[in-house]
Amino acid sequence: MKFTDEAVITVHSGKGGDGCLSFRREKFIEFGGPDGGYGGDGGNVHIVATGHLNTLVDFRHRRSFKAGNGQPGAGRDRIGRSGDDLDIEVPVGTVVRDLETGELLGDLTADGSRILVAKGGFHGFGNAHFKSSTNRAPRRITKGMPAESRRLKLELKLLADVGLLGLPNAGKSTLISRISAARPKVADYPFTTLQPVLGVVVSGPDRSFVVADIPGIIEGAAEGAGLGLQFLRHVERTRILLHMLDVSELDPERDPKTDFVTVTRELKKHSRKLSTRERWLVLNKIDALSPEKRGQDWQQLARRLRWKGPIFAISGATGEGCKELVQALERRLQEQRNEAAEVAAAPMRPPG
Repeated sequence: MKFTDEAVITVHSGKGGDGCLSFRREKFIEFGGPDGGYGGDGGNVHIVATGHLNTLVDFRHRRSFKAGNGQPGAGRDRIGRSGDDLDIEVPVGTVVRDLETGELLGDLTADGSRILVAKGGFHGFGNAHFKSSTNRAPRRITKGMPAESRRLKLELKLLADVGLLGLPNAGKSTLISRISAARPKVADYPFTTLQPVLGVVVSGPDRSFVVADIPGIIEGAAEGAGLGLQFLRHVERTRILLHMLDVSELDPERDPKTDFVTVTRELKKHSRKLSTRERWLVLNKIDALSPEKRGQDWQQLARRLRWKGPIFAISGATGEGCKELVQALERRLQEQRNEAAEVAAAPMRPPG
């Protein structure tokens, strides 16, 4: 199944039903009076998040959605049937915007969360509504309100705890296949990963976290070069970013510092907030180093990169260092969860 993370759809709410013009005419009832009923309300359109979906692929072929119209009122004060509401299901993590204005309508980050995107038309009034002591036989009704139409842009941002960053062939796909059950395509040419891949890492009994493998970022990604810009949004929700560097000697022209600066620059261009997200440095492919260099003190490289955060040396191919990395991630994610719980439980201070 093709991964689809953007879609444009058109939604139409239901039209409100018209009011009815009717008078009661029955044998032996001399003064029947007006008895035209209300119309029914038009149906609303909601966007609903569900955990059963993980892409927007369903919107590649169906792009127009319409709720039911309200039915007109009838005589004998009968009210028209309201139109059926329409729920459009999308994956959890979908951002909904008005395509014409760019207005953010909602960010669906929880299963079952919903937003109203098109309100159904209000019902019209029948002539019985306008009866009064001075107007005993009104011939006035109102039409139902028209439907609301909108063009929406749906944008999916993956919900993952850890995001993998790095240039093409930094070993991101190899790592996620090593530590989880995900099986992305792995090869020795750039852009092997053409779509994001999620992997669930089991770190202990009843403990797990989700890792997102994002296609490689190249220089100019923030301006649209390569695939980086298209998928950088998927790391915006992550708690920790793993910045992966190829430190092997297989390509003598590849400089870890240049690779590091390239990805860091593109992160800042894409989002200043994202560039300040907690980031760990992961030096990959140490299995391709000589035995002397494999056991070297990597702090020297960290000083060269002016890096002061956590640093790990691993081999995604052989698994060396991966267990320690997973355990450290689990500990840090648990700390973040505890911190978030403490903030949520803290009593709010009164203003002033």
